[in-house]
Amino acid sequence: MLWEERQLLVSGAQQLGLDLKLQQIDQLLAYLALFEKWNHAFNLSAIREPEAMVKLHLLDSLSIAPVLQGESFIDVGTGGGLPGIPLAIKFPQKRFTLLDSAGKKARFLFQVKQELGLNNVTVENRRVEQFRPEQGFDGVISRAFASLPDMVESCAHLLNDNGRFWAMKGQIPQEELKEIAAHYTLEHCHSLQVPGVEAQRCLLVIKPVTAEPNGGQPKRE
Repeated sequence: MLWEERQLLVSGAQQLGLDLKLQQIDQLLAYLALFEKWNHAFNLSAIREPEAMVKLHLLDSLSIAPVLQGESFIDVGTGGGLPGIPLAIKFPQKRFTLLDSAGKKARFLFQVKQELGLNNVTVENRRVEQFRPEQGFDGVISRAFASLPDMVESCAHLLNDNGRFWAMKGQIPQEELKEIAAHYTLEHCHSLQVPGVEAQRCLLVIKPVTAEPNGGQPKRE
């Protein structure tokens, strides 16, 4: 089964245009093995079938890698480390903070960081409202964490002056975008094609209107 998972991961990464090193493939599969092991006790995900986990966890997380810009990121409501851990493995030169209020999930993330040697990962076990970093982040990443209004309201203090929100969504949430339009603008709308996943996926890159003048329509890709 491990061979099948490896082939699925390698093939999917190639379809995403990602060049994964052998060590990164091994780390991603080791993370998946830890995820499966801890999932029984900690209920990290309702997805239990290994092939589905490769597609819906690893490849879905990595689908934003080709367009991700910045050096420091915080994955808010990361749960079992998605998408933060796969992205940290893909980009060892970038820094990722994984924040979750659940103690069990934070313990799992500490274990993953230690066993995989992810020196570019920091784990924060607290509520987002309570986390006040000395320096803001280039990007706040969210994968089904909250609605866009809730996301920008609770996480605005985490951005640096040029920071962006990176919201992973299914369909484009037009009504949510309208609710935040007074203070935030949609800079990019990336259509995501996750190998083996039929469901619609998109990545919204959102910036405060004070970051720079609002020039024209968002770019759709």
